[in-house]
Amino acid sequence: MPIIDAQVHAYQRDHAGRPWAGQLHGSAEVSGDDMVAAMDAVGVDGALLISPWTLYRYDGSYALEVYARHPTRFGLIKPFDPASSTVSEELSEWARLPGTVGARILFMEQSTPAATDAGLASILTAGATLGLPINVMCWNKLELFAELAQASPHTQLVLDHLGLPQPFAPPVPTAPFAALKDVVALARFDNVAIKISGACTLSHEAFPYRDLRAPLGKLFEAFGFARCMWGTDWTRAVKLLNYEQGVAAFCASDWLSASDRAALMGGSLARIYGWSPPVAGKSTTVAN
Repeated sequence: MPIIDAQVHAYQRDHAGRPWAGQLHGSAEVSGDDMVAAMDAVGVDGALLISPWTLYRYDGSYALEVYARHPTRFGLIKPFDPASSTVSEELSEWARLPGTVGARILFMEQSTPAATDAGLASILTAGATLGLPINVMCWNKLELFAELAQASPHTQLVLDHLGLPQPFAPPVPTAPFAALKDVVALARFDNVAIKISGACTLSHEAFPYRDLRAPLGKLFEAFGFARCMWGTDWTRAVKLLNYEQGVAAFCASDWLSASDRAALMGGSLARIYGWSPPVAGKSTTVAN
């Protein structure tokens, strides 16, 4: 089974042609080539490349450029704006592009739309119609996520980053799993899957992060490995661990069976998104 990272980011340096909308922790640039090199170094076969909202907001053009250069290595996801009057058309256009496998909503602003918001309904309806999983970033807004899951039972929803706030730099929060019971409760919705992404940034221990086993075990038990997908959230995590550690903490673990590990680290993702790298472990770069 190919190893597939459920969440990575790539971006260019800030420049006039594609200016940043905000700031990221970490390197001034992590190109698509850089991301592929990091994956190759540790045996990751493919990844879902998420266009970073913090830098590019709703512009997925750089992710498309990376895909054009590395078409066998990435499935693409970009954020969509529920406030856009043409969001349904935007999703339809995105779904037609080569490499696209999903869409994303982020509840990052102080003003969050209600579950009955027309724009959100348009995105969720389009996700069901187009067969696009809708990834949702909703730290501290799990009640809203639950309302969306209940209102749209035919839409595949994916809860980003365990549904729990995660640090961009040390220190790790004192009680990072305080809301775990609320995340576990979301397993009652059959249309919800969860990314076990960025989990290592919540550990108070050094690699291999053994203190994560108990809380993650509760998520595995609740959702089942068929609805859990491992991911590193690289490059957001660079100030807390390196990429190899984020991979090895699960790939080389002695607390998961071989079948559970295969599902968590690629099998479930391939089924949920309908995508996997066609040539496992091989980097195919298209010359410019």
